Amino acid sequence: MTSTESVWMTRQHYNRLRNQLNALRSGLIVEIPDDSMDFDANRIALQRRIRAIQNLLTKAVISENPADDPTAEPGMVLTIRYDVTGETETFLLGRRGSEGADVKVYSMASPLGRAIAGARPGDQRIYSIPDETGRLVTLLEAVPYEMYRTKCARSQSARRAPMSTATQAPY
Repeated sequence: MTSTESVWMTRQHYNRLRNQLNALRSGLIVEIPDDSMDFDANRIALQRRIRAIQNLLTKAVISENPADDPTAEPGMVLTIRYDVTGETETFLLGRRGSEGADVKVYSMASPLGRAIAGARPGDQRIYSIPDETGRLVTLLEAVPYEMYRTKCARSQSARRAPMSTATQAPY
């Protein structure tokens, strides 16, 4: 990663990366190779991972919520419609691995991420992937990640909540 683009992440993800970097630097993660070729390859891979984490941490914009304006930007959960098929998709615009598995993540460097960045609800964008023609998508909704998580948690708890005895159907 050599671009100067900032990377949005939560405090939790930032701390996890810092802890991983500290562990890698302090040698807590040690593998004893079978031969010196493995050692060199492991050392090179370790150095690359350390540089990649350092790069992410220097570009980090730490916030639990991006600005609450409905613009497609890192840290926002976007709902788009593929105009040809009418199918919708919801995903976090950010960095892969930035939040766990509760929602799909597309990076700003992905074809869809590059195309949809800066869009507002109702905006249409064309994005293309290698060996295909452009696809037209419409941004339907953009909400901060924490609002999305809160909304999902409320809807899940509402589904799990038992009905009170006053509202249960008699048998």
